[in-house]
Amino acid sequence: MYSKKVMEEFSNPANVGVVEDADGVGEVGSTIDGDIINISIKVKDNILEDVKFKTFGCVVAISTSSAVVKLAKGKTVDEAMALTNEDVISYLDGLPEGKDRCSGFALDALKMAINDYIHKNK
Repeated sequence: MYSKKVMEEFSNPANVGVVEDADGVGEVGSTIDGDIINISIKVKDNILEDVKFKTFGCVVAISTSSAVVKLAKGKTVDEAMALTNEDVISYLDGLPEGKDRCSGFALDALKMAINDYIHKNK
């Protein structure tokens, strides 16, 4: 059902926690699925220097959160904003049919965190 990569990210997620003195924070919750994803970022010289997440949710919510922070860390703000759901699904070697909707929540939380950073630094 789930790819080896999805199960790896679910079983051993990377960058779990909260960035201290975060420059931006984004949180997305789904009343349908009960998932809550919080992503915090630290930006230095326009680069996402640190990205962490805390997720309460299903296999897809946790594995996509881990994937999103891995994909975003070290990228410029613009590069991270340009990440797509397809990038996340590809990184995870695919998701079962019907689960791709859930995969967008972590990306939404990342983009909310980046927008929070941008708003604070206008």
